[in-house]
Amino acid sequence: MTAFSNGTYNGSLSPYRCVFHEDFKYILLPVSYSVVFVVGLILNIVTLYVILVQRHNWKPSSVYMFNLTICDTLYILTLPFLIYYYADENDWPFGEPLCKLIRFLFYTNLYGSILFLCCISLHRFLGICYPMHSLRWASTGRARLVSAGVWVVVVLFQAPVLYFSRTRKAGPERDTTCYDTTSEDLFDSFMVYSTAVSVLLFAMPFMVLMVCYGLMVRKLLETPYMAAEAASARSRQKSVKMIIIVLAVFMLCFLPFHLTRSLYYSFRYLDEQISCSQLEASSIAYKVTRPLASANSCLDPVLYFMAGQGFRRNITKKSKYRQTVKIRTMSTPM
Repeated sequence: MTAFSNGTYNGSLSPYRCVFHEDFKYILLPVSYSVVFVVGLILNIVTLYVILVQRHNWKPSSVYMFNLTICDTLYILTLPFLIYYYADENDWPFGEPLCKLIRFLFYTNLYGSILFLCCISLHRFLGICYPMHSLRWASTGRARLVSAGVWVVVVLFQAPVLYFSRTRKAGPERDTTCYDTTSEDLFDSFMVYSTAVSVLLFAMPFMVLMVCYGLMVRKLLETPYMAAEAASARSRQKSVKMIIIVLAVFMLCFLPFHLTRSLYYSFRYLDEQISCSQLEASSIAYKVTRPLASANSCLDPVLYFMAGQGFRRNITKKSKYRQTVKIRTMSTPM
């Protein structure tokens, strides 16, 4: 018998060795998910609008940003179901197929965001460190092919979530639990799968990103004359902003989530070698960082706004256009 209750029997008699007291999540998760839903939906809709307005003048970074925004929006639209679920204290009324879909879209967003952020960063890396090669390789057509490849990889890697995610009636009141991991009998297999995905779709891209950023920073810190060969002053400024924002997203959203989740899964796997207090502490840490992983849906649009000029340029043009129309209308004789 596994040594966890997954919060299902909070404070009551349980057939499991450990009983978790995690009532805090019934406030933390609905509130944090509500904030992400409202803020993320507004920011991503605005970003999608601006990108689509400029669709006739797309650059490779625009293609990647469009796909990143689609990825975030799909996830944000699933949050009302999770808000209701946790506000109702782990009672899932929507059926098992929708439970599977919600969990699938969460991890699709998570790893899709990681890979598309890597694509944006690698595109900038080529432009800074290998400007001549980037003219040949960093085209809009290739960006579309790479984006299609990212979607294929993410969907294939996350397809097992549709199998592992389950619902089960549990607790004294027979509430329906929608597992964010899997059922107890499949946890060992899920542990192997989750570890492989974390290494391939998080750890490795993160390492590549750090190497590329190190090379970019070294290039950007060269003398102004040498650096001008790689990029203009404005391009260097955009690159620095992008490095800061992407690293902030990884450090604040992705890294804490993966560290606490790996620790929690490891403790669950070790079972009786771990005390109940250690297991509960790891579970609390994992649940606290889950909203941080969702918050990347709010931070990703900031990348487009802060590191790119397209958003502000487009808003400025629209503002000038409206002022011009207003002046012409007022000056036109009746």
